[in-house]
Amino acid sequence: MDKKGLEEDIRARRVKRNILTYMIVIPLIPLFLAVGISFYYFTTALENSSTHSLKRIVGDHRDMIESFLLERKSDLELVANLFDFESISRNQVIDDMFEILKIKSGAFIDLGLFDSRGLHVRYSGQYQLTGKLYKDEFWFREVMEKGRYISDVFLGYRNVPHFIIAVKKGAGEDAWILRATIDTLFFDRMVSGVRIGRSGEAYILNNNGIAQTGRRSGGVNVMEEAPEFSAFPSSDSPIHTFLKSDPQGIKYLYATTWLKDLDWLLVVRQEKKDAFRFFYYALYASLVIVALGIAIIVGMSFFMTEKLFKRMEQLGRDKKDLGNQLIRATQLAEVGEMAAGFAHEINNPLQIIKSEHALMASIFEDLSENKKIDPKDEEILELEDSLSQIALQVSRCSDITRAILKFGRKNETRVQLLYPGEQIPEILKMIEQRASVEGIAVFQNIPEDLSGFMGDASQFQQVMLNLFNNAIDAIKEQHPDAGGRLDVQAFLKDEKWIEIRVTDNGAGIHPEHIEKVFSPFFTTKPVGKGTGLGLSVCYGIIESFAGTMDVTSRVNDGTTFIITLPKADTENQIQ
Repeated sequence: MDKKGLEEDIRARRVKRNILTYMIVIPLIPLFLAVGISFYYFTTALENSSTHSLKRIVGDHRDMIESFLLERKSDLELVANLFDFESISRNQVIDDMFEILKIKSGAFIDLGLFDSRGLHVRYSGQYQLTGKLYKDEFWFREVMEKGRYISDVFLGYRNVPHFIIAVKKGAGEDAWILRATIDTLFFDRMVSGVRIGRSGEAYILNNNGIAQTGRRSGGVNVMEEAPEFSAFPSSDSPIHTFLKSDPQGIKYLYATTWLKDLDWLLVVRQEKKDAFRFFYYALYASLVIVALGIAIIVGMSFFMTEKLFKRMEQLGRDKKDLGNQLIRATQLAEVGEMAAGFAHEINNPLQIIKSEHALMASIFEDLSENKKIDPKDEEILELEDSLSQIALQVSRCSDITRAILKFGRKNETRVQLLYPGEQIPEILKMIEQRASVEGIAVFQNIPEDLSGFMGDASQFQQVMLNLFNNAIDAIKEQHPDAGGRLDVQAFLKDEKWIEIRVTDNGAGIHPEHIEKVFSPFFTTKPVGKGTGLGLSVCYGIIESFAGTMDVTSRVNDGTTFIITLPKADTENQIQ
């Protein structure tokens, strides 16, 4: 490859690379923007939805627990309001009240009566607690001071985790306390009954971070300190949500709210990947969409770039061929002008020959009349035949040069009445010699009285010459030596139209080319043999005559060009 070719190749590769880059990058920008914006708003909505859902669940659960504790406290207050100390301290009264409370709620596991000194006066339950003194117990001091109290979970005399609800009646030395123990398992089941996804759970801590209920996922038992409590962010909001990792490194979405006058903290948590599972589904879907989008864009970019580049290369070749064809067309035009000049110059010696022939014929006639020669002499007869042949060939040459001059003359278009029976035979004379040399037989079937059509004579001559020359070229390709045939027909198709057919038994036209034969610059001939303008120009000329031009062909069998022209005496004629 020479230097110029190498530079063109490098330039072509650079152009191809730039086109490919632009076709990939430009579509990716709106793709990333669309997916990114959609992903942001969609995931934000999902996060808000998950957080609000968790807040709603925590709020509902808080209300349920608060309602449970309030109802149990109201149950005790109701019993305390029904009796005085003497009445309730009687045998069987505490037992009867306990049975009534158990019927109302299965959360009660025992019921006890205490005097103002903290002595356990009466007890109904499974433990032996009657007679125990509780004056130094924290819960006893709280209830004596506040009048009602719900304790944290503690062990007490029974050495089993439990919590109590107590109410006080009276004052001073006449004060007494009614206390009920709540079933820790019952309460634990109620608190942990929250079900959120696969990993959601609820539990209660006191304000020191001590577990008041168990955790479904384990790790912290009742009355054990929850290690994550110290890292909980403080908040004044009724329900606070945040993300936090536990000691094992698992990230959770937390929602917390205070119970029991800020003594207990209800904690609901769910693993982040579980809480935001739809977020991850959206993320995976977005990644898949982006990956597919990139694959499609890159694939289509390579395909379209390759196709576009091939098209550009084809256009480059077409441009080069077009330049060559235009040069060739210019050369042919110049040859046509030169041919017209040659024809004009040839006419001059032809006229001299014709004059000399007339003089010789006159001399022979005078000699015969004066009987100076014998008209029957063999040599005289041969001379007369030669003179006749000279006259015939001079006349033929005159016709040919006249036709060339007519074809090459640059006149304005002059529409006139043309008759196929006159025009076509005259044009055929111009190609008869070439057809004879190529071994092609020319047949014509054109009635002399065939109706005429309106058109320009020189343009019609151009159309027919182009068809005849193309037919001869196709016949030479199929029959290089002999056997060629060119048929020219003209007839009245119907009362309005004349049809002219030019049929050859040449090589034919391939089906993929049949629709392009009338396109400008299309040619199947080798470079330098044709411009591709002939049939396109012919098509335009026939259209200007208000006619149509069509073609039928079979490969290796021949081609027929069909011209349809309106009769001059119909409403379709050109004015």
